[in-house]
Amino acid sequence: MRAVVQKSFGGPEVLELVETGRPVPLAAEVLVRVVASGVNPVDVAVRSGAYPLLGEPPFGVGWDVSGVVEEAAPGARFKVGDEVYGMPFFPRAANAYAEYVAVPSRQVALKPASLDHVHAAALPLAALTAWQGLVDAARVAEGDRVLVHRAAGGVGHLAVQIAKARGAEVTALASAGRHEFLRGLGADHVVDYRNTDFTEAVKDMDVVFDSTSQGDRSLTVLRPGGTLVSIMEHGDRDLAARTEAAGFRFAGVSVEPDHAALEAIAGLVDAGRIRPHVDATFPLAEAGGAHELVGSGRVRGKVVLTVG
Repeated sequence: MRAVVQKSFGGPEVLELVETGRPVPLAAEVLVRVVASGVNPVDVAVRSGAYPLLGEPPFGVGWDVSGVVEEAAPGARFKVGDEVYGMPFFPRAANAYAEYVAVPSRQVALKPASLDHVHAAALPLAALTAWQGLVDAARVAEGDRVLVHRAAGGVGHLAVQIAKARGAEVTALASAGRHEFLRGLGADHVVDYRNTDFTEAVKDMDVVFDSTSQGDRSLTVLRPGGTLVSIMEHGDRDLAARTEAAGFRFAGVSVEPDHAALEAIAGLVDAGRIRPHVDATFPLAEAGGAHELVGSGRVRGKVVLTVG
């Protein structure tokens, strides 16, 4: 099969398309013929060495997959021909930029029936990050007031929709050119963070979903007892201590595989409550170009590799 690997840290040019052996599924695993693979900012950070999550190269890149079950090992919960999507193995290597991946069957779920594979591949890592932060950690409920940083990005645009699906009143932070996009996703209020200090424009939030390392500033807009969800500073014990000392809850979220959440997300997609936005697609051979675009910070929603 063909797969993208890197043998050194560096720019997008270190990503190589190679011929390699097809993985063999172990017990309770499925072999997925990948149709599309999502590209995330963490992929870019791992490739460059800025976030050496996988240790030293060589290794394969990527986590988001959507495809078709080609083989089902004994004990797997899917059958050949099932269309599945997921984010296997994170934070360990999944080698998702490839024509085939072998994954534990409980780390994937049936693909949303209303989506093609390209749009389904845009969901797993970003949607699970938002879900685990807003639903599992913050327990967002009807009437809650939620602030979403970087709201037009891959995680952010899904966080806006998940919060709305939970009945929240959502304030989205984004540049002015993305306000109509966010209103179309259901945001109740939009704030141009480039021209407005959000700490002055926003008050009394029940939850702040922070993907920008602005935890201390975000605390100033929470109501007493509110929750700071941080995905960039999830391991910052000092920030957690300051948050708790100030009378707020701290929820540091590092995403993990979760088939039950994937099933719930698929249900909301098929009910018309969530729609992933794909800004651009690239063929597998042009993974470097996809990384260059994601690394530019100009992406609205997600970038996806087309594989099969």
